[in-house]
Amino acid sequence: MGSYDVSDESPERRFRTLFISDVHLGARGSQADLLLDFLRFHDADTIYLVGDIVDGWALKSSWHWPQSHNDLVQKLLRKARKGAKVIYIPGNHDEFLRNYYGTHFGGIDVVENTVHTGADGKRYLVIHGDIFDLVVQNARWLAHLGDKAYDFAIQLNRFVNFFRRMFKVPYWSLSQWAKQKVKNAVNYIGAFEQALAAEARRHDADGVICGHIHYAVIRDEGGIRYMNCGDWVESCTALVEHDDGHFEIITWADQAEKPAQVPQVAARAA
Repeated sequence: MGSYDVSDESPERRFRTLFISDVHLGARGSQADLLLDFLRFHDADTIYLVGDIVDGWALKSSWHWPQSHNDLVQKLLRKARKGAKVIYIPGNHDEFLRNYYGTHFGGIDVVENTVHTGADGKRYLVIHGDIFDLVVQNARWLAHLGDKAYDFAIQLNRFVNFFRRMFKVPYWSLSQWAKQKVKNAVNYIGAFEQALAAEARRHDADGVICGHIHYAVIRDEGGIRYMNCGDWVESCTALVEHDDGHFEIITWADQAEKPAQVPQVAARAA
């Protein structure tokens, strides 16, 4: 990608709200360069950072902070200075920020969770979601082990896709394939979605917006609209709200396939 342009260019698409989660800055698998590119073409009045933006777990084991990671932080701070409302909801990988709930730094508010009111008046609980992950809460050593295994899968996936690009074959996600094919993973995702939907009901909300499991989707779960932002490690997805209140998942996975001037995105709307 070379150097990264973080100038104040005018984005081509503007939304009412933008939701981003699981960037994992500080981890070698983070595709901060693609998110930075995405933010060059997209802007919003309100931006929610829905957890695991910074990966404190990875930084503790091995310091990794390339220029693209620094540029992305500066880009988000610049958007806040220019008037965007930016709300940061920490996750388990950036749990060190949970000591700063209620604080305001660089134009960014840090909160435990919040309720977003859509353009159509519907209420959505916004939460990272790790507190509903029994592995994270009750077996942290297993969660860390799983994190290492995931890092290995990401490196393997990049190796596979290097050759796929050589033969002009579309991007393929190993972890997404595994989540769809392995029964235990499917059951885990289903249980996670049900737990988040139940939490939304307890907040008297119409839906829930979360991250954590790196699986972007918009679906109904027992009368509750469940929306997951996905991640910027592998799938490179963001959740956006349009001015009329409808939501869309934008996939920004393969930089090589986007023309220089007009971004091409894959989207699922609801």
